[in-house]
This record gives sequence, C-alpha cells and structure tokens, in this order.
Amino acid sequence: MFLAAGNKGDINTIIGGIAPKWGPFGELGREARVMIEVIMAAAILLCLAIAIWGAAKQRIGATALRDTFSAEQGKGLIVAGLTGVFIIGSLGTLFTIVYGMAV
Repeated sequence: MFLAAGNKGDINTIIGGIAPKWGPFGELGREARVMIEVIMAAAILLCLAIAIWGAAKQRIGATALRDTFSAEQGKGLIVAGLTGVFIIGSLGTLFTIVYGMAV
C-alpha cells in the first residue's frame, strides 16, 4: 500500500490526476477560461430549460388535453435536453482525452 501511494500520499495528488488540464485550452488566459465556463453554464441551463419544457409538455399533453402528439414531442424534448446537458458537461474531459491522444 505504501508503494502505491508514493512519498506524497495526499488528496491533491489524487484530485489533480482526475481534474482535466484544459488540454488545448491550457494556454488560454484566466479571462478566456472564465468566458468559456460561462458559455458552457448558459448552454447547460438552456438544455435544462428544454428538458423542463418537454416534461411540462408531456404532462399536459398526456393528461389534460389527451394529445398523444404533444406527449411524444415532450419525450423528445426531455431526451434532447438531457443529452445536451451530458455532452456539454463532458466537453472538458472529451477535449482533454482527444488532445492527449493527439500529442
């Protein structure tokens, strides 16, 4: 166990190995990183809003209006919104992996 931990057995070593290194964006300044993070956060909020809209559309269409087309559209919006959240949320990791494989 001691050999696996090495001389520096602190939590920063473990967390530093998991956190993305920003890959190709590692040379960007602090302001550019913050701007990218803000854009990604806004896109995640938009995708969550789409998923909530879809849930409402599915619920209203399935119960109140008995409209199966609206309910199916709601299902599609939920899937699209949650897929967008997953993709945007994992972009940093994907960039790091692709950049690491290219280098």
